[in-house]
Amino acid sequence: MDKAKEKVQRFRAREQRILDAALELLLEHGEEKVTVEQVAERVDIGKGTIYKHFISKTEIYMRLLMDYEKSLTERLKTAVAAAEQGDITAPARAYFESRMADPSKDRLFQRLEEKIIALNLAPEMIAELHAIRNSNASALNRVFERRMEQGVLKKVPAYFYYSTYWALVQGAVELYHSRSFADVIEDREGLMEFIMDVGVHIGDVSGRRSQEESKSGSESAGPSFG
Repeated sequence: MDKAKEKVQRFRAREQRILDAALELLLEHGEEKVTVEQVAERVDIGKGTIYKHFISKTEIYMRLLMDYEKSLTERLKTAVAAAEQGDITAPARAYFESRMADPSKDRLFQRLEEKIIALNLAPEMIAELHAIRNSNASALNRVFERRMEQGVLKKVPAYFYYSTYWALVQGAVELYHSRSFADVIEDREGLMEFIMDVGVHIGDVSGRRSQEESKSGSESAGPSFG
């Protein structure tokens, strides 16, 4: 391998280790208690090496946020293609599964973004993040519009659906961590799956969901012997 390419690969691999370590520490301790020194120690490198990759802790956080949004972008691309082949719920599943797979991480990223915006720490990177998110919203809105034209979804402004998806995830993530509901919710994972299923089928007027539930009920009931 060319030495220059090998050096670039090592640089990128170390950068990813820094991001992974920062995320681990954020999930363990919260954003208020994580320092660049802790990240360097977790990666087993010097603090100065961190600054060869990122100019500040805020830039590390913004990279985590953007990578998270970009991973959703990739899933949506695949899901939209699947929808065009007939799997009409694929984009909705991709959105909910991406954001609800790890409620702790999603909640962390919500807090990080809000604090960075409130303190106006990285306006250009925030604008880039929002451009990615708006692109994802537009992709979903096009799917919603096609499904409404096909008579599959109730006809409302397309952004109603995307906004409802967002609201469901935000609420679900808060509910997952709520101390007030801690004694009420016996099966948090099951609840998340139920909320996701509700989200996937929001606005469905095609009868598809009732058909699926009827089929599921028949299968669970087993054969009938008259």
